[in-house]
Parts: sequence; structure tokens; C-alpha cells
Amino acid sequence: MADDHTHVQEFFGARAADWDTRFPDDDPAYAAAVADLGLRPGDAVLDAGCGTGRALHSLRSALGPQGTVIGADLTPAMLNAAARAGRGDSGQLLLTDVARLPLRAESLDAVFAAGLIAHLPQPDVNLRELARVVRPGGKLALFHPIGRAALAARQGRQITDDDLRAEPNLRPLLAGSGWRMISYVDENARFLALAVRQD
Repeated sequence: MADDHTHVQEFFGARAADWDTRFPDDDPAYAAAVADLGLRPGDAVLDAGCGTGRALHSLRSALGPQGTVIGADLTPAMLNAAARAGRGDSGQLLLTDVARLPLRAESLDAVFAAGLIAHLPQPDVNLRELARVVRPGGKLALFHPIGRAALAARQGRQITDDDLRAEPNLRPLLAGSGWRMISYVDENARFLALAVRQD
């Protein structure tokens, strides 16, 4: 894997074992973001950069037993933590790079991506790959369980003008990558940008 992937794997690999205990109150925010996707029973959904699989149960609940849930992550330790937590029961766990998904074009109804965009080495290219695997009219949820300001404060930094998640930056990035933003929320309690795959 590329060098920029090594950094991501090292960062998350070192934190995988206690990731869920570090953020124990995030599950309701995940469930609410999944609900906002408006999924239907029987849909096929990818949790891109699924980490420890915190969204997988909510995704499975939304899709029912006939739906397809795939949790993809680049870091083996995160997927191992998801399996230990029993989250593999809610969806297939897949070790892969979201920049090169082993999925057919237009095979999914939606992509859920929690905390992913800040870790994409080529956001425009990587978002195009997510668009490739989603049918026209399918949805993308870019989510974080806390907003940009709260996240920056947690990390001891300031929000900068070049933050990809800022609406003036994110809207054209999505538009140039095959998506049309349909809603944007950046509050203390959560960040959620929803987009629709363009024809």
C-alpha cells in the first residue's frame, strides 16, 4: 500500500483496541445519521472507512435481513476490533482501500462515511471512486459524531479556511466528484453532509 496509507494504518492501528471506549457516547449520533440517509429495506450500503464498525448495526436495522451491508477499512486492527465486538454479524467486513474498491459499478444504493474525508489522500479521486460504485440517485453521508469546531477543540487546533469539511470547500469538491450536496449540518453535536450521486 502507498506511504500515505501506512500513516493511516499506523495511526488507527495503535488506537483500535480502545477506540470505542474513548468515544462511548457516539452511538446515538451514528444511528441518527444512518436514519437521515433514508435507506430502504433490501438496499445495499457500504460503510467506507468503517473502523470498528459502529454504524453497522444501525445500517443492518435500516436494511433488514435482505439488505447488503459492507464495512470496508484499510486498517486490519480496526476490522479485528469490529469482529471482536460482534459487528461482523451486521455486515461483511472487508479489508480494502476505498480508493480502489473491489465492487461493481453502480452496485450500491448508498455510502456511509464516518470521519473518512480527512484521511483521504486524494479526496476528489477517492470521492469519484465512491460515486462509481453507487447507482445514480444513490446517496453519500459524510458524517462525524461531533462538529468541526468541537473536533478542532478536542484536537487542540483551530479550524482553517482550507478545511475540506467547510461547506464552501465541500460543495464544489463533491460536485466535481460526481455528487450533488443536498444538505449540510455542522453543529457541536454532529457533522453531516448528505449528497446524491449525479447521473
